[in-house]
Amino acid sequence: MAALEEDQDDVVINPATMLLRDDDSDSDEVKMVESEQLRQHSLPSIDSTIVTRQLPSQGLSFQLWPAATTLLTLLDDHRRDPTTSPLGPTLSALESGRRLKILELGSGTGLVGIAAAATLGACVTVTDLPHVVDNLKFNAELNAAALGGSGGSVRVAALRWGEGEDAEAIGREFDIVLASDVVYHDHLYEPLLKTLSFLLLGEGGVVFVMAHLRRWKKESAFFKRARKLFEVEVLHVDRPCQGSRVGVTVYRFTGKPSVGERSIFHLYKQTKSKRFFVFKYYTT
Repeated sequence: MAALEEDQDDVVINPATMLLRDDDSDSDEVKMVESEQLRQHSLPSIDSTIVTRQLPSQGLSFQLWPAATTLLTLLDDHRRDPTTSPLGPTLSALESGRRLKILELGSGTGLVGIAAAATLGACVTVTDLPHVVDNLKFNAELNAAALGGSGGSVRVAALRWGEGEDAEAIGREFDIVLASDVVYHDHLYEPLLKTLSFLLLGEGGVVFVMAHLRRWKKESAFFKRARKLFEVEVLHVDRPCQGSRVGVTVYRFTGKPSVGERSIFHLYKQTKSKRFFVFKYYTT
């Protein structure tokens, strides 16, 4: 697609109603235990179910976001029939008869990363802010049976976007990076792009797949900056759900071919207080 939907400035979403929305379906069971929610997510392709604990009272990072269910469905569909899956060309090219190594950014409850491990039999690292890690570990352990049946595995780690020390600890040894609903607060755009640059602009050819539900016009700024560094294409668009004017869009980011000619380096500069990213661009 030549133009991204984020460039269509006539679309305005009400953030109060669309930051999170109710994604309950007939196949999902929600059990309330005081402030906890245990939600079941069906994976028909492997005849299994993922269970995630949500903690609404703890904040947005502990709840299910709309775009996560889109990626869950696409991963399940891919397992059922890779030839018709929007993720098929990307995943099939990367698999090559071996277990994929996947990193998820802003994992929240960990639904997408756990689903990727279960449906693809992949080695997945799910990440979020340090205070979210305990719930991620809980959810990974809660789904040990589903993971064991597929041969997939889930590792949990803290990753603060834009922090060189965190990125260095995670490393770049991944085939694909996943994320859902990570573009919402504008002060996070630059840290996210720094982390993506570290992961995608090396020599490994890492691919970033992001599911996104547009909420505000200002999000176009993120995509404009991203297109300066990456090739960005649309893989899939959901139909709008009831009460919404737009559906979830799934994007594929890859490093631009011109990056090899310009040689983009990721350097770490040690200061007395912390490490941070320094990006140096020059023409060879």
